[in-house]
Amino acid sequence: MTRIFAMITGLWTLFASPVTGEPLTVFAAASLREALDGAVAASEAAAQGEFSGDVVISYGGSGAMARQVALGAPADVVILANEAWMSWLAEEGAVEADSVARIMGNGLVLVGPQGAEPLDALDATALTERLGDGRLAVGQVLSVPAGIYAKEWMQSAGLWEQLQPHLAETENVRAALALVERGEVPLGVVYATDARAAKVTVLQEIDARHHSPIGYWAAVTATRDHPQAAPFLAYLKGAAQAGFAELGFLSGPAP
Repeated sequence: MTRIFAMITGLWTLFASPVTGEPLTVFAAASLREALDGAVAASEAAAQGEFSGDVVISYGGSGAMARQVALGAPADVVILANEAWMSWLAEEGAVEADSVARIMGNGLVLVGPQGAEPLDALDATALTERLGDGRLAVGQVLSVPAGIYAKEWMQSAGLWEQLQPHLAETENVRAALALVERGEVPLGVVYATDARAAKVTVLQEIDARHHSPIGYWAAVTATRDHPQAAPFLAYLKGAAQAGFAELGFLSGPAP
């Protein structure tokens, strides 16, 4: 059956359960756009049959997605880039706790505009000199997972006090990446997979020992009862993993 892959924005109606034949609605972290697009397309092309029916995906910041689900937005599956947000949803009873699973991982990189000169070190002197009067683009450090991980790195590496005044915080990691792509800022901290697909230069890989393990966590929501929610989640944990790996994502099980 043909699946429709589309992006919707934050409009919803608060139905307790899906109407028969209604598309599977997924709320997902913005950094997963290519991965989930590819997963749905690959399943359609191969007619793999793990799940059936149409899929509609809404992308946004993980914090925003989590809050919308907690308020009753009609999502059947939610996929977030931070375990803490998913744990909060489970505590709130907004997702089925036994369905929560880590489906993939990622890394952080420091990027500059396309063609930027190499940066030999990640110390305060080198970074502030490169920034000059410019800004370091990151996701919001209190709510956006990529921003949370970036703050952890800066704190662990002893860079927070020097870099915090230079931050340009954005509503999601893709917005931070866009600032770098357009040359509006000289540096940004984004996911490694996002950098691969963008017109930026990777200046340094950020040591994973300086931040929490980066994972994408998925779950079936508790307020809906779509028959294809669990099969879709099983597909993401199984056959879709090869496609995720091709995009640079790390394997699903927690490290």
